[in-house]
Amino acid sequence: MRREVHDRGKTPYVPLLPVRRCNSGMILTPGDRIVLIRGQSSFLLCARAGRKFPLMIETTESEFVQGIYPDDIIAVSAPEGGELTPARYLLDLVRKYDQPVLVLPRGHPGSRRLRYVISAGPRILLSCEIVRGTHPEQHLICSSSELAGLEISGENGSVLIKNLSEALHWEYLPENPSETEQQL
Repeated sequence: MRREVHDRGKTPYVPLLPVRRCNSGMILTPGDRIVLIRGQSSFLLCARAGRKFPLMIETTESEFVQGIYPDDIIAVSAPEGGELTPARYLLDLVRKYDQPVLVLPRGHPGSRRLRYVISAGPRILLSCEIVRGTHPEQHLICSSSELAGLEISGENGSVLIKNLSEALHWEYLPENPSETEQQL
């Protein structure tokens, strides 16, 4: 059995990894793989942080440091959909290269142009009632209404997904090196 992932016309083979269901949701053991949760018009990428590091959160007025631990979740939401590649790059910039997270002030005109938003922490809640890129609290991330209510958390090498509706589909993304890494 195999699961296919489509991105820019490519259909790579992706072996299935263990999945367990529990009363409170679905438990995945993705290792270092990225999990894609897709609706009709939007998607979410999430992965375990995989290591301990300080996440810098920059606002217009101050700078915060949040400790990220190996089982914490890094998530990228695309409330209006879009391509997977830039969302994956954003996830990897934070997860692998310690890219700081920038938070816009409420009412900033640039927030409506953000196609992808990111959050990191032990538990992340998806909400369609917040403005993109304006929340320094890393337990919330802006999403479309079809993904709203999802809760993603990490523990003991696993990812727990709560409130995953039947209308949403999930899959593991293939482990492909970035185009830049392929050129080196």
